[in-house]
Amino acid sequence: MEEVKLIDLKGIGPSTAKVLAGIGINSVNDLLHYYPRTHQDYSEITPLSSIKPGLVTIRAEIKQAKGRYVRRGMHITEAIASDETGSVRLVWFNQPYREGALKIGQQYFITGKLELKSQRFAIQSPSVELVSDMPVHTARIVPVYRETKGVSTVLIRKTMAQAVKYAKNMPNVLPDWIIKKYNLLPYGESLNELHFPSSAETLSLAKYSLGFIEVFELMLASSINKQIVASEIAPSIAFDEQVAKDFVAMLPYKLTDAQRKTVWQILKDIEHTNPMNRLVEGDVGSGKTVVAALAAVMAIAKGFQVALLAPTELLARQHAESLSELLKPLKLDSYVGLIVGSLKSVQKKTAQADIESGKIKLMIGTHALLQDKVKPQNLGLLIIDEQHRFGVEQRKALLKSVGKMPHVLSMTATPIPRSLALTLYGELDISLLDAMPIGRKPIITSLVSPNSRDKMYDHIRSEIDKNHQIYVVCPVISEANKNNLVSAEIMYKQLSSSLFKDKRVGLLHGKLKAEEKTAVMESYVDGELDILVATTVVEVGVNVPNATIMVIEGADRFGLAQMHQLRGRVGRSDDQGYCYIVPSDSKAPSKRLRALVQSTDGFRLAELDLELRGPGAIYGTLQSGELDLRFANLNDTKLLVGAREAVNVFIENKEILKNYPELDRRVRFAQAVITLN
Repeated sequence: MEEVKLIDLKGIGPSTAKVLAGIGINSVNDLLHYYPRTHQDYSEITPLSSIKPGLVTIRAEIKQAKGRYVRRGMHITEAIASDETGSVRLVWFNQPYREGALKIGQQYFITGKLELKSQRFAIQSPSVELVSDMPVHTARIVPVYRETKGVSTVLIRKTMAQAVKYAKNMPNVLPDWIIKKYNLLPYGESLNELHFPSSAETLSLAKYSLGFIEVFELMLASSINKQIVASEIAPSIAFDEQVAKDFVAMLPYKLTDAQRKTVWQILKDIEHTNPMNRLVEGDVGSGKTVVAALAAVMAIAKGFQVALLAPTELLARQHAESLSELLKPLKLDSYVGLIVGSLKSVQKKTAQADIESGKIKLMIGTHALLQDKVKPQNLGLLIIDEQHRFGVEQRKALLKSVGKMPHVLSMTATPIPRSLALTLYGELDISLLDAMPIGRKPIITSLVSPNSRDKMYDHIRSEIDKNHQIYVVCPVISEANKNNLVSAEIMYKQLSSSLFKDKRVGLLHGKLKAEEKTAVMESYVDGELDILVATTVVEVGVNVPNATIMVIEGADRFGLAQMHQLRGRVGRSDDQGYCYIVPSDSKAPSKRLRALVQSTDGFRLAELDLELRGPGAIYGTLQSGELDLRFANLNDTKLLVGAREAVNVFIENKEILKNYPELDRRVRFAQAVITLN
């Protein structure tokens, strides 16, 4: 579509264009892709004799209109609107222009709230539009947009009413044969109907059509990625039964059936020269590290190097310690090396040299591993912990330095609903660690009213007296408290200066400098803090077996999957773990919060989160990219099956993406974000 500037639209001057630019709307194309947050149905027009208190839409003639100033400079405009069945009063406050704008004797569509004020019914501050004009704000299903300072729904709606005429000129994203076969609306028509629906049915079809595009482009990107990976050659790491037996025999615990199954899948994968591209999904504490360790041991035993990427320095150090312990009985711990940003220059150079010479077989690190100076000579296996925390360019940097494709094993503690995983990560083989280690106690989860915390605090004190540690997680850092949210800073102040002033309380949040965050977290890991007040920066990673209580404040502001991960920070030893869910108010708890109390199954909770909150909420915790699943209903089997079928036909027919420029652009972007290589 040819770029049309906002100032080319009627009524959009430089000042309005500047305000819209502040929310990323710089052109008509940007505006068309500023999607409604929701819709309100004002299409049902009610005779005045039948209206009831609440939101109403009427068609009536303005009989009179008069404005006047009252106390303290307040202005009131009152009008009388009538149809053949009756009359009603209309009232506007501080809108003196209304008196002159209303045309006596003209028919209007009027939408507003009918309320009883001062013993008189009136429609308060209604939207009014001449029947002779094309209605934008009344007498139809109207869009409601995200608002910000200076940008109202009314402003966007008025501007959008002009912009949608350009939508019809937009080229289709999908080939025509897909649109016809799957009964979709053309792209431009979908946008038109999304913003100004002709009916509830066409709005639903528009959303379905846009959702089909979202899923199709992700699945196509995923399929192309899979083809690219399949064309690479990876080293064959032969299975050695004795190495596997020796490793398992020295473990202080038995592997679960899920761990044994996953290990076998990995060891079979790495025997082949087709690069392994496997994602291991496992709840917090399900034993992903030991699975990765066995794969690493097999590669090292066959003369290959292994790299493990961790998202934070603290987690990298923990991996180095735990893997050294696991490898010590096999006398392989001397081959473990750590590269993180805080190493002194001399230490870093030594580690780099040991990697290049092959002395270090298992290199563990953060982004520091991705530097050009790190040059593995025989990398056979790349393990990525919490893979979504690394950008695609960062991952490519390591692969480029290696010069050839290793096998890739990715791990995540975020349970991903199956439908979302198949859509986002279709190029992956996925293994599930869906059983907890033997002997691990389920975490006892309780709901606590924000007005009844005494018993919870008594329990916290008793656990600290047993030398156990506590997490208190808050939804915001500081007191931007329009929604009764408890901030981390206020909670820290309350606990450290009053309730637990005799205990050691720490504060951790994202605005602290990196070295400050590391210092606080290390103090907690080392047992130097009794209570850690934090935001969700503690969600992924560190292992503190001594922590037994997790308190989640403002719990209604978190997703189910996110709260489940936070809960998994405790109960990581033989001691019983507890989780207290504290909503931001005393209303009846939501379905989500009740589900968290009733279930400890992360995969079941993730499916429920998908159902209740949509894919965007879950995807936001998985990926740092900008993929935006706004319309795709991943519980819609028809949509998923249709999109997959269309992708297969597209690829089999060797359709050329370059023939569809917009689809090509979107698919390339999706490839970059979702690829693990």
